[in-house]
Amino acid sequence: MSKIILTGDRPTGRLHIGHYVGSLRNRVAIQNQGDYDKMYVMIADAQALGDNHDNIQKIRDNIVEVAIDYLSCGIDPSKTTIFIQSEVPELTELTFYYTNLVTLSRLMRNPTVKEEIKLRNFEASVPVGFVNYPISQTADITAFKANIVPVGEDQLPMIEQAREIVRSFNSTYGETLVEPEAVLPKQEVCRRLPGIDGNAKMGKSLGNGIYLADDEATVTQKVMSMYTDPNHIKVSDPGQVEGNVVFTYLDAFATDEQIRKYAPEYNNLDEIKEHYKRGGLGDVKVKRLLNSILNEVLTPIREKRAYYEQHKDEVYDMLFKGSDEARLEAQKTLAEVKRAMGINYREILKK
Repeated sequence: MSKIILTGDRPTGRLHIGHYVGSLRNRVAIQNQGDYDKMYVMIADAQALGDNHDNIQKIRDNIVEVAIDYLSCGIDPSKTTIFIQSEVPELTELTFYYTNLVTLSRLMRNPTVKEEIKLRNFEASVPVGFVNYPISQTADITAFKANIVPVGEDQLPMIEQAREIVRSFNSTYGETLVEPEAVLPKQEVCRRLPGIDGNAKMGKSLGNGIYLADDEATVTQKVMSMYTDPNHIKVSDPGQVEGNVVFTYLDAFATDEQIRKYAPEYNNLDEIKEHYKRGGLGDVKVKRLLNSILNEVLTPIREKRAYYEQHKDEVYDMLFKGSDEARLEAQKTLAEVKRAMGINYREILKK
């Protein structure tokens, strides 16, 4: 079986370091390993309409911002097809056909959908398009016969729902679609990086993230304001590592080499944790270590971003070329789906 990868993001804001450790870093690694037949990365602007239909400017502005984040992190358009969801209308038609394969109650039980509805205060009035998100995502995945979907942990219920819809279609119409498998970051801590305020989720709408586009001064300011152990008041006090966001970020980003570079009195992060837990290590020193590591990671990303911000025409050309390539593939799958369903009338009625 071919190894086809699809992943993507909604263009509702610039991407943050939670996206980076949760999926972007993994995508680049998979891309550069080359152990696949085709890789697609989608900017999901149509799905973003579910809770931004009255703010199209926001989506339009962030399409290029997300694309620049991709390129700056190392997504290479010569190896990966980057495309805009709404530029592939076949995805909308597939979504329509799949709506008959799942019930509304099943959609509403999806943990990710329930959480997002609560987050956006949609309990009293949920847009149909927003609830439809898992079906739309299934269309995106199956259109390219993707069997590998790198995601963050919060997206696992969406992939499971996609698998259910695929099984339902194949059971009803015959083996046509491919069931996807989710691929999580190897480090559990990277699967859902918390916000700098200690909130369980780092979100573009929550204002508690460090963005890939943030300059060095902004990153420093955010790191120094991060949530730690509220009971670690004096340097001499024993501190708690669990639930301490600074240490969570160090788990996600720090290598032993970086520890020895920026905190030479330690050999690894475990030694720093032990010192913090027994007392005698202040929050400021730990935050400064994290700040140095984050800025080391983000510096090459910033440098690439500066180039693309001055050459946006190149970014647009890349997006439209990728969208044209993606549409050709989606057209093939749509034809197969209609043939399986028996609604390929131009073929049937000619016989």
